[in-house]
Amino acid sequence: MFEKDKWKTKFIIVALGQAISMLGSHGVQFALIWWLAEKTTSPLMLGISGIVAYLPMSLFSPIAGVAADRYNRKFISIFSDMAMGTAALLYAGLLYFFELPVWTVFIMLCVRGIGSTFQQPAIQSIIPQLVPKDQLIKTNGWMQLLYSGSFLIGPVIGASLYAIFPMSVVLMSDVAGAILASIALAVVKIPALEKTDKFERHFMQEMKEGIQVFLEDTKLFYIVIAEALCMFFYAPLSSFYPLMTSDYFNLSAMYGSAAEMSFAVGMLVSSLLFSSVLKVKRKIRVSFLGLFGMGSVSAVCGIIPPIYAGWFFFAAACIGLGMSGNIHTIPLTAYIQETVAPEKMGRAFSVLTLISSVTMPVGLVFSSPIAEQVGVNTWFFISGICMVALTTIIIIRCYTVQRRKRV
Repeated sequence: MFEKDKWKTKFIIVALGQAISMLGSHGVQFALIWWLAEKTTSPLMLGISGIVAYLPMSLFSPIAGVAADRYNRKFISIFSDMAMGTAALLYAGLLYFFELPVWTVFIMLCVRGIGSTFQQPAIQSIIPQLVPKDQLIKTNGWMQLLYSGSFLIGPVIGASLYAIFPMSVVLMSDVAGAILASIALAVVKIPALEKTDKFERHFMQEMKEGIQVFLEDTKLFYIVIAEALCMFFYAPLSSFYPLMTSDYFNLSAMYGSAAEMSFAVGMLVSSLLFSSVLKVKRKIRVSFLGLFGMGSVSAVCGIIPPIYAGWFFFAAACIGLGMSGNIHTIPLTAYIQETVAPEKMGRAFSVLTLISSVTMPVGLVFSSPIAEQVGVNTWFFISGICMVALTTIIIIRCYTVQRRKRV
């Protein structure tokens, strides 16, 4: 299936196409949110924009997973990319010729959310069709490295373009990224999956089979449960980064931007290590270690004193958070790609997308009023302690159940 070294060329073409697309997407996403903030100066409107962006993932993730397993993954990915690019092109044209009300950006964010929901499980399921199993950790490290780079550089590009050009022109970078990513994927031949009786089964039955993937694998089941519980506390922290800098440390936006960049640097460093020197055999154990690290570093952030020197410790902790997130994600992704049947992989990844899309808004609704009362630093500490406790309990439970099964 994998011709010697030819898989590398195919993977590089697909990965570079995705990197270009992600750069455009992150840049446009940043510019859209900044444009909305300038137009409205309303925290409520920014909150609604976040819900609008994540809600499609919550609603469509199960369907997207089944679609990735039922239909042509290459077509789904290209169609999703081009749909987002077309939406950006139409919105750019309307902005150029008309003075649109600000709320129309919500439609754009919603369309992007739907496109991303279908595109992610399709791409994640394509990678193991191209790459040998023993190379999945490295290739996922490279994919995460590219994602981290776009996370770091994309907003810089978006801010630069927004400072020079009107929003209608900035949106064209998303169009260009979608076209280039689609071309890159189009020229690569993806090995066909074996035909099954999947078309004879009901759509809902296939969705249940996606959940069954996790129930049949004890380690996978418990790591996903741990992720779901931890993300409830961890996901909202990304919204509190600016408040830690501005309210707790009483520093300017420049320092806030540096804290965000520190997080991205942590992601870059860990991605580079996974893609080059690190060889992971016990992937689920390492993934649990990543969750434990995320909780530990979050708790440390909450006890740093609110002095100028303390901010530098906070920035260093942000690097640790970025690294811990990848230590959790990269081995887990590789484990799923190695162990889950190819015809069920899309549904497995859609479950992970569903977890992240639900925990962010639900966690924000729960955590925002608490952070308002006790302080954002205290919420960092509470979140960290809860994550460490939950991860420890689930690790013990997971390996106790495994021991009983072996006996």
